[in-house]
Amino acid sequence: MILQREGKPMTTYLTVVEAAEHLNTSVRFVRRLVADRRIAFHKVGTHVRIAVADLEVFVQASRVEAITYEGVRRDVSGAA
Repeated sequence: MILQREGKPMTTYLTVVEAAEHLNTSVRFVRRLVADRRIAFHKVGTHVRIAVADLEVFVQASRVEAITYEGVRRDVSGAA
């Protein structure tokens, strides 16, 4: 669901605790991402807020492709 104000999409911001729940990780992990500046975040006074879109960018950037062995023939008989 995308919230809109005056016809423009609104950005949804999460607290560190909510971001951890969104990623299904610990709060400490999210705080470490923020401290190491590995994820984009916003400072609102002393509070840290993370945009849902920035979480999705982080997750996509962290994607590791599976290794495929197409075209590689392996001898399963054990002979060398």
